[in-house]
Amino acid sequence: MDDDITFISHLVELRSRLIRALLVLFLGFLPCAFFARELYSFLAFPLLEKLPQGGQMIATEVVTPFFIPMKVALMVAFLITLPHTLYQLWAFVAPGLYSHEKRLFLPLVFISSLLFFTGMAFAYFAVLPLVFEFIVYFAPEGVAVMTDISEYLGFVLSMFLAFGITFEVPVFVLILIRTGLVSIEKMKSVRRFVLVGAFVIGAIFTPPDVMSQILLAVPLYLLYELGIILAALSMKSSSRKSPLPVTQNRHNDTGENE
Repeated sequence: MDDDITFISHLVELRSRLIRALLVLFLGFLPCAFFARELYSFLAFPLLEKLPQGGQMIATEVVTPFFIPMKVALMVAFLITLPHTLYQLWAFVAPGLYSHEKRLFLPLVFISSLLFFTGMAFAYFAVLPLVFEFIVYFAPEGVAVMTDISEYLGFVLSMFLAFGITFEVPVFVLILIRTGLVSIEKMKSVRRFVLVGAFVIGAIFTPPDVMSQILLAVPLYLLYELGIILAALSMKSSSRKSPLPVTQNRHNDTGENE
């Protein structure tokens, strides 16, 4: 009976946190919706800058000139309110975490958010201009490059997602090592496979030009190496603070909770 009450209380708490996150998202969406056209123009700038004189984008459906800028506004609102959403996530899971997990969780949330935004910025300022320059340059003579705004949004979002996840690699590596699933030595021994895999991923998730593939593969591998370095530094810092291994600390935390 107590377990049922606890489970229901968790569901009520989760519902409350979701409502708060959605409410703040809606409040953030309102001003973004007012500037929806400007936000889409900013998003489309990497392509518009590379189009020939008089080039423009098109809308092939009746409602896309309205809905596509609104989608961009919603995306921007989500990014702006992401810190609050992550805080709600933290507030929900924090009571169930051990003390050493709490110390690790908040920095990882902050770092992962910062890395994801950095990956998006890298895609916008470095990758997209090169990709669109390549596409426009190799367009056959007599072919006007006029991309549909809906197709453009889907392409840009996929690039943002690919580079955002790529920049999360140090966090993934750090978690794998700190949780003991993989050792640092094992991570170092598979470097050559990671390098090959980085270029394979670059070939899959980027347009078919060498430059954009390199711009994804090289950061992916370098971030993998950064993750190993950060994990090594984190392990050294933990060993200096406490002579007990992580598993022993977990037992101690369990005892405190009991």
